[in-house]
Amino acid sequence: MKTIPRPLQQAAFALACALPLCASAAAPGIVRHKIPQSDFPIAQAVTLPPGTTLHFISGQVPPAVDKAADPNSLAAFGDTKTQTVGVLTKIKDILHGMGLAMGDVVKMQVFLVGDPGKNGRADVAGFMEGYTQFFGGAQPNLPARAVIQVAGLSNPGWLVEIEVVAAKK
Repeated sequence: MKTIPRPLQQAAFALACALPLCASAAAPGIVRHKIPQSDFPIAQAVTLPPGTTLHFISGQVPPAVDKAADPNSLAAFGDTKTQTVGVLTKIKDILHGMGLAMGDVVKMQVFLVGDPGKNGRADVAGFMEGYTQFFGGAQPNLPARAVIQVAGLSNPGWLVEIEVVAAKK
């Protein structure tokens, strides 16, 4: 077996150590792919470069807006828009506490319960009214997103639960 000269070993080691640094310095940032020919405020996809740190935020539910109301009622938490704003405000505060912002959200899953006042259908319009207060206006970084209607959440007064993934390069 042939031995590789020490100076060549050192040069190979230095090159191997330097390559990841060069690659990460030239790597692009987070890419949000728009939906073609659409101004709908979500990304079709989000691409994360190597070295991106992911932060998984557990599902958040709405805060009570009427503490005098039955804590298991819609009256305690409000309609879908009100609940959406409350949930996204909680998420914004959680992210802020982690040194992140709503613009760092790259993936969102939304669970909506059918609104009894809308024949059991999810109030997607109400959700969007709340959602666009946080995404697509002054804050243009859009997440990839799914909105799912569910049969119910663990409190009968909750119409909205949202979980997100945030990323920072």
